[in-house]
Amino acid sequence: MANKVIHNSGTRKRAVARATLKPGKGKIVVNGQLLENYSDEMSRLRIKEPLVLAGSISGKVNLSIKVNGGGNNGQADAIRLAIARVFVDYDNKLKKVFDDYDRLLLVADVRRKEACKPNMSKARAKRQKSYR
Repeated sequence: MANKVIHNSGTRKRAVARATLKPGKGKIVVNGQLLENYSDEMSRLRIKEPLVLAGSISGKVNLSIKVNGGGNNGQADAIRLAIARVFVDYDNKLKKVFDDYDRLLLVADVRRKEACKPNMSKARAKRQKSYR
């Protein structure tokens, strides 16, 4: 397990995150920039949840994450899922910890945007009548 490189991915809506875990000193890079500089504060806190739950393990490994598609929150949830899955592959004892904290750390949220119906502008919008 010492020099093992682990790859895993996470998805949320249209966002896809691919995480790579390598032995290191706790450096976390998202799309080429450090986690401290990535997105807004709420997204960073959401991304850090699996790192906090993993405890001392997160200081022994480097994480490199590539994410594309979706919006800010979708990307944050995809990154969070990818990080948790990589940590579970690294140390299987963390599976129970993550599962007890939040099931969505290990299982993807499969909800998607509802498809538009024929002759409608949105999924549930109806055409308006100008009479009566």
